[in-house]
Amino acid sequence: MAWIDSIAPADAEGLLRRLYEAAVRRAGKVFNVIRMQSLRPRTLRATTQLYMEIMKAPDSPLSRIQRELIATVVSRLNQCHY
Repeated sequence: MAWIDSIAPADAEGLLRRLYEAAVRRAGKVFNVIRMQSLRPRTLRATTQLYMEIMKAPDSPLSRIQRELIATVVSRLNQCHY
């Protein structure tokens, strides 16, 4: 299994700490898919903003359920548990 260096939530500072805190508010914890980007907090912020736009934007022609279903099918096809 691959190992990716990351910064633990307890060690996060500045922007990364704020992004981790937002992750906890959204999901109750900091998932590994977030932690793996911790060495590049600005990149993490950009990918999180993109995710939020794709999955939660209220003006999308797709419902939230449809977007989640598409994401689930694509993840399954890619054999990715995220």
